[in-house]
Amino acid sequence: MSLAVIYSRAQLGIQAPLVFVEVHLSNGLPALSIVGLPETAVRESKDRVRSALLNSGFEFPARRITINLAPAELPKQGGRYDLAIALGILAASGQVPLEPLPTYEFVAELALSGATRPVHGVLSSAVAAKESGRQLICAPGNCHEASLGGPDSVRSAAHLLDACRQLHEPATLSVAAPPELQFSAAEIPDLRDVSGQQQARRALEVAAAGAHNLLFSGPPGTGKTLLASRLPGILPELSDGEALEAASVASVSSAGFSPQHWKQRPFRAPHHSASAVALVGGGSTPRPGEISLAHQGVLFLDELPEFQRQALETLREPMETGYVTISRAARQTVFPACFQLVATMNPCPCGFLGDPNGRCRCTADQIQRYRQRISGPLLDRIDLQVNMLRVPWRQLEAPASEASATVRQRVLQARDRQASRGTLNARLPTEKIHAHCSLDQSQRNLLEKAVQHFCLSPRAVHGILKVSRTIADLAGEQHVGNLHLQEAIGYRCTEKTAAPA
Repeated sequence: MSLAVIYSRAQLGIQAPLVFVEVHLSNGLPALSIVGLPETAVRESKDRVRSALLNSGFEFPARRITINLAPAELPKQGGRYDLAIALGILAASGQVPLEPLPTYEFVAELALSGATRPVHGVLSSAVAAKESGRQLICAPGNCHEASLGGPDSVRSAAHLLDACRQLHEPATLSVAAPPELQFSAAEIPDLRDVSGQQQARRALEVAAAGAHNLLFSGPPGTGKTLLASRLPGILPELSDGEALEAASVASVSSAGFSPQHWKQRPFRAPHHSASAVALVGGGSTPRPGEISLAHQGVLFLDELPEFQRQALETLREPMETGYVTISRAARQTVFPACFQLVATMNPCPCGFLGDPNGRCRCTADQIQRYRQRISGPLLDRIDLQVNMLRVPWRQLEAPASEASATVRQRVLQARDRQASRGTLNARLPTEKIHAHCSLDQSQRNLLEKAVQHFCLSPRAVHGILKVSRTIADLAGEQHVGNLHLQEAIGYRCTEKTAAPA
């Protein structure tokens, strides 16, 4: 038979749609053409495949070869179809059997020698192949990554000949082994390193328990960055589903990811010179940005006012929706972006506003312009805002404070209570806020006074209710109490001073 159909997978965001690699041999002058919306790297595969076949000892058919990558409207990029194309030519020319092909999918680039090379985004292909009931054959360099999607359905082929042997003898290639985790809690900085700053430590614990966004404001050297870097150590481990989502995003990024650390919660800290595209993602072939790479983890923005305002404004929609849509002329790509924002800032350009030594020399105009770099709507989405003061010397010499492991246990207990409600407090939908954050008349009066005094928006009010619910969960209380509500309102007191005038 002169027609063969091979299964492969494209890459579209974190999705891996099925691609039918159809190979047809016909009479005519020897030629090879590839159709189906291939880009340059795909069109060049004909030269790689030809050399790989010849160097592997196979015959390259001296016939007219037509290769169709279907569906035609789906863009095809990279060398991920090389192995499928090579096997399609061999099957159509009768050099390998056709019968076993429907049970496999092939994603790998070929070297001129016939050796296989890894490609980006193979994890989503492995997940999709398992859901389709087929086995994925990939390069050894992708083996550990692909095994995260289901080790029993992934096999690695180091060479084109290995894949051919698998078609002749199905038990030739061994099943991929999952990677050994190379991560421990000891690698994360511990909270015991932070001296003093009890209010900020408390805010960090509340933020971890409810996945709330957090802003530290204070002079240089008060421990803002130090505290923020300790947040991963008090967060719970990723579940298998969450880890797979985060790994799928990292897999399609230009840098890739380490399968040995796939259970580690992401902690992204881009430099303040990062552009809007760097944060959101983009490119002719859309790649995830920092907010997507922080999916199910933490996005840390140090020196928040130093970021471009345009870049910061791009965070507003993903903070609400949990995903980001990148639109290009040819297509739209959706990336998940459910992250927890932690940011730091100085109170003024020099950083010493309010210092008891009177070191600040900034004018009112300079302070206003500095604070206007952060818009009110962005601040409105940050539920916990803490002003930090310089720690006295005696507190620095005090014994080590509470360790991350102790705080983490309280966070886990609070999250267990939230799990019974179906979602984390920071992500409570509007219709469930009043059901789970009900207040009595005296609490409503207190909240009304806070709204009037601090000019709080309805979004800020909902944020206060969510934070109070988290504080109650940390205390093991079923209902929100007066102290819980007062503490939650206290985290909003900095809004009036931090917002632009």
